[in-house]
Amino acid sequence: MDGVKAAKRRKITDKSVPNALAQLPEFAEDSHMYQSLLEMEKRLDWTMNRKKVEVQDALARNPTTTRTLRLFLSHTVSGQLWQTGEAGAEGVNFETGQGIPAWSLKVEGRLLELPNQRARDRVSPRKFSTLIKRMIVELDRDPTLYPDGNVIEWPRGPTIQQPLDGFTVRRTGDQPTKVRLIVYLEQTPEQYKVASDLGNVLGIKEESRIGIIQAMWNYIKIHGLQDKTDRRRIRADDYLRPIFGGEGIMFHQLPELVNRYLMPPDPVIIYYTINPTQIPPERPSAWDIEVKMEDVGLKNRIMVTVQSSKDSTSDLTKLDDEIALLSQSLHNSHTKRQFLQSFARDPANFIQTWLASQSRDLESVLGSGPSEGATIRAEELRRSDFFRLPWVEEAVAVHEGLRLASRGMQ
Repeated sequence: MDGVKAAKRRKITDKSVPNALAQLPEFAEDSHMYQSLLEMEKRLDWTMNRKKVEVQDALARNPTTTRTLRLFLSHTVSGQLWQTGEAGAEGVNFETGQGIPAWSLKVEGRLLELPNQRARDRVSPRKFSTLIKRMIVELDRDPTLYPDGNVIEWPRGPTIQQPLDGFTVRRTGDQPTKVRLIVYLEQTPEQYKVASDLGNVLGIKEESRIGIIQAMWNYIKIHGLQDKTDRRRIRADDYLRPIFGGEGIMFHQLPELVNRYLMPPDPVIIYYTINPTQIPPERPSAWDIEVKMEDVGLKNRIMVTVQSSKDSTSDLTKLDDEIALLSQSLHNSHTKRQFLQSFARDPANFIQTWLASQSRDLESVLGSGPSEGATIRAEELRRSDFFRLPWVEEAVAVHEGLRLASRGMQ
C-alpha cells in the first residue's frame, strides 16, 4: 500500500510531446514552437537558479557601501567680557557658576542622503554615535590655569547605549583654545591599515581583511606565481620574496601571512579653534568623512525581491503541474489513437497480437517467485495433469483454511 500511495503522490514532470505526434504534418509547426519554448524555459530556469544563488550569497556576505559622514563643529560662549561689559564681574556667583566666562563645544554628525534615491528605498539614518568606536577631545590650554578636564574621551561601552546625534563639551575660560578632535570610525567590514612592505606591492593602504587577501590573490594570478605542478604552492617574485621570507609558501598560509602586515587604521584628526573673545561663527564648520557600512537599502530590496520570487515560484510551479498533466493527457490520447488505428487497419491480426502480448504478460506474472522469473510453458498449462499435482491440493486446502479463518474473525 505504501508503494501505491507513493506512486499516487509522485509528481508528473514530463512535459514533452510524443515524437510520433510531433512528426505529423498537421502538428509539426506547433510542436516545433512548443519544443523551442521548453528549451528557452530550461535556459531561463538555469539563469534564475544561478541568480538566486548569487542573491543568497550576497545576503550571507552582507552587502556594503561607502557613505559620507558630515561632521559639524561649532561653539557658543557665555559670560564673556564683551557680552556682560565691565559690570559683569560684579554679578559672578562662584557657587552656582552663573556669570563665570565659559564656552561650549558641540560635535555633531549625520550621514548625507544618497543622490537620486527613491522615497520608498529610504531608511532611517543611523545616529552619529553608532558610526564611531571612540572619540577623544584634547584641549590645548594652560595646565596651571586649567589643570583638569583637558582630555575628554567617549568610548563605546559594551552595553547598549542610547544613540546620539552629537556631543557637547562645556568648560570655563576666556582664553583662545585650540581643540584636537580624534575620531575612531566604526566601519563594516572592519578596515585595517596595510604595512608599507605589503601595501606598496599591492597598491593599497587601507582595506578590509578579505579585500587585502583578494588583492594578494589577484597579484598572484596576474604575475603567474601559482606553481604549475603543485597548484597549492605560491612562488615568490622579487617583490614578494622579502614578505614570504623565502622562495614560496603554501596557499593556505596566505591569510596568516597577511595578518602579520595588518594594523589598526589611523583615526580621523580634526583641528578647531575656540576664541571666546569673538562672536562665534553663525554656521558650523563641516568636514566630510567616508565610512564603509552595511548597505541596508540594497539588503531590503534584495529581501523584497526574494519574497516576490517565492510568490512567483509557487505560481510557476502550479502552471508547470498543469502543463505536465496536459502533456500526460496528450500522451494517453496518442496511445489510444494508435491502439484504435491499429485495430481499424487489421482487426484479426491486431486481436491475435494483443492476445499474444497479454499471454506473455500472464506468463511473466505466474512465473515469478521461486523459479526466478522462469515462465510456464503453454503445453503445461493445457494439460489437466498439471492441476492434479500433490502441491495443488495442499495449496487449495491452505487457501480455503485462511479464507474460512478470516470469515470466522469477521
